[in-house]
Amino acid sequence: MMAAALTLLLTVRRGAYKDSVRQMAATRAMLEASGVEWAGAFMATPANLQQLHAEGFADTEINAQANDLVLAVRAEDKASAQRALALAEAGLFAAGADTTRVQESPPADLRAALCEDRTANIAMISVPGPYAALEAQKALSEGLHVMLFSDGVDLADELALKQRARTLGLFVMGPGAGTSWIGGIGFGFANRVRSGQVGIIAASGTGAQAVMCLLDHMGIGISQVIGVGAHDLTAEIGGLSAQMALEAFEADEKTHAIILISKQTDAAAAARLLDGASKPIVAVLLGTGDVRLMARKDVYSTLEQGAYAVAGLLGYAPQITLDAHLVDQIEAAATRLSPDRTRVVGLFSGGTLCEEAAAIAVRHLAPIARTAPPPLDPNARHAHLLLDLGDEDHTRGRPHPMIDAAARSALLLEQAADPTVAVVLLDLVIGEGSHPDPANVLAPAAARVVESGAVVIVCVIGTAADPQDLNKQRHQLEGAGCILAPTTARAAYAAFAIALRKPSIASKTETRHS
Repeated sequence: MMAAALTLLLTVRRGAYKDSVRQMAATRAMLEASGVEWAGAFMATPANLQQLHAEGFADTEINAQANDLVLAVRAEDKASAQRALALAEAGLFAAGADTTRVQESPPADLRAALCEDRTANIAMISVPGPYAALEAQKALSEGLHVMLFSDGVDLADELALKQRARTLGLFVMGPGAGTSWIGGIGFGFANRVRSGQVGIIAASGTGAQAVMCLLDHMGIGISQVIGVGAHDLTAEIGGLSAQMALEAFEADEKTHAIILISKQTDAAAAARLLDGASKPIVAVLLGTGDVRLMARKDVYSTLEQGAYAVAGLLGYAPQITLDAHLVDQIEAAATRLSPDRTRVVGLFSGGTLCEEAAAIAVRHLAPIARTAPPPLDPNARHAHLLLDLGDEDHTRGRPHPMIDAAARSALLLEQAADPTVAVVLLDLVIGEGSHPDPANVLAPAAARVVESGAVVIVCVIGTAADPQDLNKQRHQLEGAGCILAPTTARAAYAAFAIALRKPSIASKTETRHS
């Protein structure tokens, strides 16, 4: 029996720029409509139009320019597609969609916005990558610090931006800066944490979130989180923004200790920062194989190690331990798995969290795949799989998984149908900018995985003050049969312990640099 043909509909709004956060919200609204298989709201850049063609719109004539907004839907019938488009239109353009009291036209550009508020000193930029560097240069010309949420900026443009910013005494946070926390205000994805003594230099958004939340749980506050962008610590950029962040923390009386977090790290750039600090500093460095760098006493290989180390600098003495209930859960799970279930599948929303799990995994598992194999690949049933679903390969034309949990839910259901899967490893990051109730979306699919005979292990990253209600998120996942781990590293160790039927791995306290 042939499957029914799907309906493809799209609409183009001329000159209707919406930032990526608004685009993602509109995409999520369409995806949540009944009968919708795929949907996207995005600016009509060449890369986005190419992705649209890949989604089945290749035969559709699209007369759109880069400053036009495209809304596209693939649904089971025309009525479903039309309903989804109407939902997106209502969220983006309906009266009152952008204001609560008086409908006002948004500023047309940066200068118009500054005319409305000359006290502003930070410009947050979220436009397609090819245009982001130009907008950032405009902001610098206006004397503004830049939070460059946009990714896809050439390294040469990033270097030029940061060199100019330094001469102007201004920060460029980014490109690809997912998280900053300045003056108690979160930019991008951020958690609600207490103010305090720790300054975070973050070349990783989710890594910064994991550490700031761990510190908050210990009663330790944050002075500022300065996101510097994923490429700042590479050899090409040389840590320009990180150096400025270090200098700012050195001059800040409220900052008593500093932690540097990076997943793409040039050894020389990292060493210059660490050696140039006069205040106590530690670093969590992933993605480097430099033996001398990783052997330093101030360098750590997991986020929990780094958080506990910076806590120790302030006189706290946290220990890496597992509570008895979690130990019992791990032992029971390892015992009840059927013999043919041997694989670990990690479905991460945070790139650094995926890198951390991979760094731990190589000590215990093989082979490990980092990209999804072709459906008919015979080796797919043997390799462990760790996916960064926040990577641009997975988010091109669709929302980030921290904003829209539907894509991960679908991948979870795929694991429920695979009899070789022993453990599915998840992160769940809540806070400002994230989905309002992600566990509500993921828990039903996780329950299906558990019912299939596999195990689901989750680390929820957030604080009690976050809008999603941390305890509610945890309770929903526990109700679905998930095992909850206190940190992302402990979640990884627990997953590998269960898959290998070696519960002792879960409480591993390997040397901090191994």
